Amino acid sequence: MNLSPDAITSLLTSLFPSRMIDDLAREREVVIRERKLDMRILVWTVIVGFAVGGEARSIAAYRRTYNGATGQNLFASSFYDRFTQQLEHLLRDLLDHAVEEVAVPHTIAPVFEQFRDVIVADATVVRLHRFLSAFPATHPDVSGIKLYLVHSVTTQSVIARAITDERTHEGTLFKTGSWMGGRLFLFDLGFFKYRRFALIDENNGFFVSRLKRSANPEIVRELREWRGRAIPLEGAKVFDVVGDLCREQIDVEVEVWFKRREYNERRSWDSKRLRVVGVRDEDADDGYRLYITNLPSGRFSPEDVSTLYRARWVVELLFRELKSQYGLGSFQTEKEHIVRIQVTAALLTLVVSRAILRLFVDHAQELGDECVFPTERWATTFRSYAQQVLSEIVVSFDYDPNLPNTWYQEAKQPSPSRQTLLEEVNTALYAGFTS
Repeated sequence: MNLSPDAITSLLTSLFPSRMIDDLAREREVVIRERKLDMRILVWTVIVGFAVGGEARSIAAYRRTYNGATGQNLFASSFYDRFTQQLEHLLRDLLDHAVEEVAVPHTIAPVFEQFRDVIVADATVVRLHRFLSAFPATHPDVSGIKLYLVHSVTTQSVIARAITDERTHEGTLFKTGSWMGGRLFLFDLGFFKYRRFALIDENNGFFVSRLKRSANPEIVRELREWRGRAIPLEGAKVFDVVGDLCREQIDVEVEVWFKRREYNERRSWDSKRLRVVGVRDEDADDGYRLYITNLPSGRFSPEDVSTLYRARWVVELLFRELKSQYGLGSFQTEKEHIVRIQVTAALLTLVVSRAILRLFVDHAQELGDECVFPTERWATTFRSYAQQVLSEIVVSFDYDPNLPNTWYQEAKQPSPSRQTLLEEVNTALYAGFTS
């Protein structure tokens, strides 16, 4: 495979085909009748403009990028009018399509091959303009959105997401069901809920979660025998005894109680037996890293469970990439739909970046090159050349931009009657001399 610019352009334009963009634009009424603005280029301008970052995220900068790429000279008012709730819906539709198409070949440990997929759910808070009342925060005089992502560790892709206000608890956004079968879910304490764990188990899925101290389940059986005068654990609660233990690992079965979903206006109590494991860590509270799981003890040791849980950090790295590399959260707007456009653009940027990364990974595998591409290093590289990506796409759409003419149109004073600063000074001085 020859990794030419044409190969990258072909990949990206097949990810978002022109016909699909135009059809969705009409369906969402972003374009009511044919006009000078090319909706295909607008979509790519928003994606690339977000990748470039900084001042390039303002609508004025998006317009200059669009004009420079196409050689057109769209007026500010006609361009701004396109940044509507309908455009946000169009971008959201494109994101729904893209997340199903992009999957990066993985090089994860063989133990992950035992699962249909490895899933991490998490959320991050992004601070906004303090007067943006549509996204109330948990503190007064500020506002913020919560970006919730469900991320596949196996394919390095986002498979679900939601944008809510900061007050919405991320645990309420996670949907259970038959789709969980065969998948391993890695949760932090924000998703800790016994009923959720029971539903995953009953749908033939697997989970690993940090153990919440306030839960403190009762031990009903030890899953490993210890030599010597080991402290008996059966009948005790986990956090009541863990501080007295000296063993390197903990592996016990616990019984947990929870309320089932309401049925006929009643909620019944139920119980389930799950597994709690601990791995010695002097820096952790009580000296152990403790997890609750339904992974079988015969196949996964406490150390295996702890190692699997470390994969949850991929979503933390993903949020860090969005914030540090792409500047997610540097939004200076008081309009809710503009915020949603920008956040959706950030995720589209991530999808496009991952699509090109997949191309490079495939290429390296064909060459037998065992190189790796760290995601944050890749993000830095992609950002540096994103503008060239847009140029290649625009050329493939048969545009032949005239850069000097674009500069000429952009740089000149929009209103000939408006004076520059020096002209104003000169006029004032002349008036003073003649009075």
